[in-house]
Amino acid sequence: MAESMKGLHRSCRCAELSKSDVGKDVTVMGWVQKQRNKGGIIFVDMRDRSGLLQIIFEESDCGAESFAKAEKLRSEFVIAVTGKVCEREGAVNKNLATGEIEIRANGLRVLSESETPPFPIEEDSKTKEELRLKYRYLDLRRPDLQKNLILRSKVSTITRQFMAEEGFLEIETPILNKSTPEGARDYLVPSRVHPGNFYALPQSPQIFKQLLMCSGYDRYFQIARCFRDEDLRADRQPEFTQMDMELSFVDVDDVIDVNERLLHKLFKETIGVEVPLPIQRMTWQEAMDRFGSDKPDIRFGMELNNVTDVVKDCEFVVFKGAIENGGTVRGINAKGQGQMPRKKIDALVEFAKGYGAKGLAYIAIQEDGTVKSSFAKFMKEEEMSALIKAMDGENGDLLLFAADKNKVVWDVLGALRLHLAEQMDLLDKNEYKFLWVTEFPLLEWSEEENRFTAMHHPFTMPMEEDLEFLESDPGRVRAKAYDIVLNGTEIGGGSVRIHQNDIQERMFAQLGFTMEQAYNQFGFLLNAFKYGVPPHAGLAYGLDRLVMLMAKMDSIRDVIAFPKIKDASCLMSEAPNIVDEKQLEELGIAVTVTETEETTEE
Repeated sequence: MAESMKGLHRSCRCAELSKSDVGKDVTVMGWVQKQRNKGGIIFVDMRDRSGLLQIIFEESDCGAESFAKAEKLRSEFVIAVTGKVCEREGAVNKNLATGEIEIRANGLRVLSESETPPFPIEEDSKTKEELRLKYRYLDLRRPDLQKNLILRSKVSTITRQFMAEEGFLEIETPILNKSTPEGARDYLVPSRVHPGNFYALPQSPQIFKQLLMCSGYDRYFQIARCFRDEDLRADRQPEFTQMDMELSFVDVDDVIDVNERLLHKLFKETIGVEVPLPIQRMTWQEAMDRFGSDKPDIRFGMELNNVTDVVKDCEFVVFKGAIENGGTVRGINAKGQGQMPRKKIDALVEFAKGYGAKGLAYIAIQEDGTVKSSFAKFMKEEEMSALIKAMDGENGDLLLFAADKNKVVWDVLGALRLHLAEQMDLLDKNEYKFLWVTEFPLLEWSEEENRFTAMHHPFTMPMEEDLEFLESDPGRVRAKAYDIVLNGTEIGGGSVRIHQNDIQERMFAQLGFTMEQAYNQFGFLLNAFKYGVPPHAGLAYGLDRLVMLMAKMDSIRDVIAFPKIKDASCLMSEAPNIVDEKQLEELGIAVTVTETEETTEE
């Protein structure tokens, strides 16, 4: 039977007590982790978000009534305990913050009883994630998840403090907005007042933060909820959080400077990591050439090597064909992997095919210097020697090659490099390697749409020295865009924005928009630009991804209180779900059930 808290006031959290509090009378409250009855003495581990605390119940201290209640305590009962802080009589527990002390209870109230939970509430749970997500309110009691969410809260608090000190104003932008065509799919919200019309939930506050610059607010900041109806991965959710900012009268270096100082403060004050400044910068082209990725993990080497010139005259048809079709031949050197069994090499070939490769050529250099290769018979001895030398190949190395169009080669070797790094245990989660990737292409060609699309968004400023090529050679134009990458994950991205009407019109033309279409979609922004707009730039972090890396987690689900699963549903609340017919009628919406035709076997 649950008791009242009347007359009781919690004096502190469990792990806020230490040896310096010995002799104090305290009232602590929390959940029973476990109870051990040793006859005349009962040990209870009590837990709250701060940690664990050992409670001792002896009838001579707490009385017969409280002792009888203590005998019936079970896991996850919520209790209030009054007592005195004492030094531990038994062995000190060095693994606990409160390992030198215990509470000798003189009173106990059971505030709430609990059924047996469907899984143990413990760190590093081995329970399947699906079950934990169904009972997320229990999963969130686990100390490791609580630490993650406390870290997330600290990141938000410190960011707000830093931004305020730097002169940023925190301003909220609308959640209900108009749908725009560029980017991922919008989540749509039907309007009851305007039948047949829909709001879109924001994919980012992009247009509104630019309008705030037009409105003279100079430095804007927001921790903003954003929504994208796209396929999920480990680092994606349908709803996510951005740490968003925009600055007026700045260029690339100004934005980078503010953000380097923000990252330095965040990492030092939350997890005690010193971020060396300035952070390394690398152009997009260099990142692709060296790592096959625009978000390279630079914690390890295994860089791509362009050997097109070395093999251009060889007779190996795979290399020859790729070069003749305007492609390249590139390789990576997996140091010390020359003894890899053929079965494992075949598995690497299949992995590469998943990224668009037709195959993967290899040279395995044995410890005695002999060479096993999938294409040696097509190469002269001197050509093979030159290729191994170009790849810095030594005894015991495994050389892997891809030959195709640049994009395919980059995708294949970039992914293969990370795959091998995992297998070779080269990824240290305690190491934090930051990198700015700059000078992205402004546009990329979409085979699907048969036109150029914006690599970032339509308001990204081209580099001034490339403006002359916007119409004649659009693929050559670089953008004043920059991403901040941490350990191979993009944690934030931004750009200098276009603030001149003539450049914006040229940009829309390259994207295949008529001015009428552009005004139809972005009219309120383009109209605002007629009334004096300052040069401006911004950046947004994915807060979930950032905290995931700080907490050394593999999934953003581990740093979000109530995440969705891969099909964008919530196992706990069972969202999305059907709604009452009356609600649909008010919105003028009819749901059509599509029947699947059943095929009958004769």
